[in-house]
Amino acid sequence: MTTMTETSARFREFKMPDVGEGLTEAEILKWFVQPGDTVTDGQVVCEVETAKAAVELPIPFDGVVHELRFPEGTTVDVGQVIIAIDVAPGSGDAPAPAPAAAAPVQEPVEAAGSGDGDAPKGRTPVLVGYGVAESSTKRRPRKGASAAPEAAAVAAAVQAELNGHAAPAAAAPAPSVPAQAGAQDGGRPLAKPPVRKLAKDLGIDLATVVPTGKDGIITREDVHAAAAPAVAPGAAPVPPAPAPVTAEAPAAAVPASARETRIPVKGVRKAIAQAMVGSAFTAPHVTEFVTVDVTRTMKLVAELKEDKDMAGVRVNPLLIIAKALLVAIKRNPEVNAAWDEANQEIVQKHYVNLGIAAATPRGLIVPNIKDAHDKTLPQLAAALGELVTTARDGKTSPAAMAGGTVTITNVGVFGVDTGTPILNPGESAILAVGAIKLQPWVHKGKVKPRQVTTLALSFDHRLVDGELGSKVLADVAAILEQPKRLITWA
Repeated sequence: MTTMTETSARFREFKMPDVGEGLTEAEILKWFVQPGDTVTDGQVVCEVETAKAAVELPIPFDGVVHELRFPEGTTVDVGQVIIAIDVAPGSGDAPAPAPAAAAPVQEPVEAAGSGDGDAPKGRTPVLVGYGVAESSTKRRPRKGASAAPEAAAVAAAVQAELNGHAAPAAAAPAPSVPAQAGAQDGGRPLAKPPVRKLAKDLGIDLATVVPTGKDGIITREDVHAAAAPAVAPGAAPVPPAPAPVTAEAPAAAVPASARETRIPVKGVRKAIAQAMVGSAFTAPHVTEFVTVDVTRTMKLVAELKEDKDMAGVRVNPLLIIAKALLVAIKRNPEVNAAWDEANQEIVQKHYVNLGIAAATPRGLIVPNIKDAHDKTLPQLAAALGELVTTARDGKTSPAAMAGGTVTITNVGVFGVDTGTPILNPGESAILAVGAIKLQPWVHKGKVKPRQVTTLALSFDHRLVDGELGSKVLADVAAILEQPKRLITWA
C-alpha cells in the first residue's frame, strides 16, 4: 500500500503507513528532518511508536522538506499526512505550510504501483511503501535552508514552534527581534510548548520575557530568569533565605503537579493494558506452583559455559529452563493450543513459538523465538541472546511479537520468588521462573544447602485441564532437578 499523495506536480505528501498487525495509529517519537532539509529516496525521516514497537519510516522520493504536519509526541491515525515534500524546489514560490495543529483530512490509502502491491524495481518492501536500498541507508547530513526574506524567517520560526523544534537556519542574516516582546508581528511570543507550560506553572507572562533564543524564541532559561527576584544594579545576587517557620503562618499551597503526575496511556503501555485486561477476563486462568532443587542445573550451566560448542553464545539458567519447557511440551503436546472463539474450536499447534517476556524502557513486550522446538541447544542460546539484545535496543519488530504459543517470564531477575502470570493473549500457557536461591533442602536424607527455585505455570482452563497442566509443570521441574532427562526424554 502506498503512503503518499500528490498535491501538485511539485509537492508530494507522505502518509502514516499501515504497519500491519491490525494497528490503526502510531505516535511520532522523533523527527530526523526539519523544513528546508534535503531528503533522498530511502532516507529515514522519522521514528514512530505503535502499540507493538518503535519503527523508522523512510521517505520514498527525493526533494526538500516543505512541512511537518505533526510535532513529536503526537498520535496520528494511519492514512493521515505527516510530511510534505517539495520535489521540484526552486520552481516557484511555495505555498505557506498549513498549521501543524490542524488535522488533515484523512484520505483512503491507495495501492502502490500497478495495484498488485509490488514495490518498484530495485526496492524491497519494508512495512508499507518502499524499503531502503542498500546504498541509501546512510543518512545524509542536514542542509541549511536557502536565503529567505524576513517574512520567511518569521514563518519558519512559527513552524518550528508548532513542530516543537528549533527553526532551521537561514542563509541570510536574521533580522533583529525586539528584546522585550520576543513575539511575531501578531504579538504572540515565540516559545515551544514545554516552555509555555513552564511559564504558566510559574505564573510568568511570556509577553514580558526577554528572549535570547535563536530567531527570538523564548527559552526555559529566559523564563527562569524572569521568575528570579530582581537584583539592584551593582549588587551581587543573593540567594533567597528560607522563610522563618512560625505557628501562625498558613501552610503553603502545594501545586497539583508536585502531588501527582499524569502520564498519557498510549503506545506499548496502552497495548499492554488492553491485552492484559482482555486476557484476564476472557481466558479462565489457573496457576500451579512447584518448588524444585536446581543445583544440578546450575552445575550444567557452569559446564556449558566452558564447552567449545557453546562458544560465542550466552549460557544461563533461562536457556536450560526454556529447553526443559520445550521437552515438556513435546511430551504433552495438547498444552500447545489456542482457543478459536469464533469457530468454537481448539487449535492444536504442531510448532512452538516460544515467547520471552522482556521489560524494556517502553514497557513489557513478548517477542518469541520462531520454531523453537526445532532448535539445538546452541541455536536456542543464540536466538535467546539476539531476542534480548534486540528488545533492549528497542528494535523488536511487530512480526517478532506475533504468533507466540507459550511464554516464559523470568521474575527471578528482580529477586522475586514467584508470581501468578497472566497469559499472553492467544496463548495457552505461561511459565514464571522465580529467583534461584541457596536454601536448606533435604538431599539424600540430609539437610544441605541447595540451589532452589519456585516455578509457576498459568494456563487457560478451557484448553488445559488440571491433570495436563500438572504434568507439564512436573516435567519441567523433573528436568531441572535431573538435567540428564534432556537427553533421555528429548
